[in-house]
Amino acid sequence: MGLLTPVAVRMGAIPWLPRFLPQIVRLDKTLHRVSRGRLTLLDLAGLPNLYLTVPGRRSGIERTTPLLCVPDGDTILIAGSYFGGPRMPEWVGNLRAADGAVTIEYGRARIPVTATELTGEERADAWRTMLATWPNYAKYEERTDRTIPVFRLQPGDH
Repeated sequence: MGLLTPVAVRMGAIPWLPRFLPQIVRLDKTLHRVSRGRLTLLDLAGLPNLYLTVPGRRSGIERTTPLLCVPDGDTILIAGSYFGGPRMPEWVGNLRAADGAVTIEYGRARIPVTATELTGEERADAWRTMLATWPNYAKYEERTDRTIPVFRLQPGDH
């Protein structure tokens, strides 16, 4: 965690923020590109993050999305929270259609991973771990009627 993490947590709790998610993602991708992969908005906030690359389920075109992540041992957890918005993030459907075989950029390394969607007690345990890093996940869960999907990313070839 960094010096700006409390500010990021406070900003992430703002209820109208989901409306600006496309602009936030565009700004983050621009910052990532101009810094040659060295910096993201989440880096500035002192939060762990990655870039998830998964083929589109209809087009097959690779799509890359910046995400907050939570390291958990030798795996990484991600959630399809969309700031608690009513819609499921597009990357979730793409990830499900890809049968979990995706690539992440974590730090400056590109890593093939296998994503597994968690359910039941395994999801509940992972969710508690994720709340320790980003307490706003609890707020996001309150804002939406949908179940926020949680995925565990396991490094390995596919």
